[in-house]
Amino acid sequence: MNSMQQFILDRKEQVLSGKKISSDDAFKLINISNSELVILGDAANEITRKFNGPKVDVEQLVNIKKNYCSEDCSFCSQSAFFNTDINSYQLLPTDEIIKQATDALHNGADSYCLVAAWREPSKSDFNNVCEIISQINQRVGIKVDCSLGFLTKEQAKRLKQLRVHRYNHNLETSRSKFPEICTTHTYQDRIKTLRIARAAGLQLCTGGILGLGETREQRLELLLDLTDLEPEEVTVNLLVPVPGTPLELQNPLPIGEILRFFAVTRFLLPNSLIKVSGGREVNLVDDGEQMLLSGANGVISAGYLTIGGNDMKKDLKMIKKIGLEV
Repeated sequence: MNSMQQFILDRKEQVLSGKKISSDDAFKLINISNSELVILGDAANEITRKFNGPKVDVEQLVNIKKNYCSEDCSFCSQSAFFNTDINSYQLLPTDEIIKQATDALHNGADSYCLVAAWREPSKSDFNNVCEIISQINQRVGIKVDCSLGFLTKEQAKRLKQLRVHRYNHNLETSRSKFPEICTTHTYQDRIKTLRIARAAGLQLCTGGILGLGETREQRLELLLDLTDLEPEEVTVNLLVPVPGTPLELQNPLPIGEILRFFAVTRFLLPNSLIKVSGGREVNLVDDGEQMLLSGANGVISAGYLTIGGNDMKKDLKMIKKIGLEV
């Protein structure tokens, strides 16, 4: 066994004993050679099983308002700045959302996330979303998560009163990369909303997108900021380049780079739910099996905001095939 292999095993034992690893340790782990990736992934899997057990969390989301957004996030097909020819719609009818939530529950989803394409909800839109949440609580009973953009303190408190389980607001990329990805708001604006959600008592879901042209060091930079936030859930998306956006010609990341991120995320956040999210069906030939055995313990199923995904039955079968539970 060489010194780096021993280093990985020593850091694994450190995490298993309940101690945190340092940022220097994380830097060494994310920069290991390709020949040690199997050991790193196996170590992350052992940490996952120790702190989270064999269950894989399955989430379904609904894009409740698919329309052109005022923000210029360079990866996004819903930005008004880019011509992507998406089909758009305003807020979906409540009964349609209720039916989708009911189907998600019956198909095996653990939670249902309401996502809206806007910078922040208007007063009327927010009130409508709150009524939708109330109806889901009364008529379906599935855990409700939300991703509604920037929040005020009062809005966050109301979501908590409605028993919203978790609030999603992704950092998207590292602090140093962010100005290249978005200019209509700042990285700190996103941190602020997460702090508001936390102060209201909501659990946090946050993460980013891999493959935006960031360096490995910038991925670690994002990870360290995520660690500081201590989110209950980390959602990791893999870029699907959309024609018409500035990143339409971006090349996919090698699988080894993706595995490094999932594994080191698990070393830094042993208790968090780490979810393989948008783009896994496009970027991963196995739909995420390897990542679920290398640090991840959740998936988003049945489609994303503007792209399709696996049928949930297919994902449940995949999870059971690799010896995990749903």
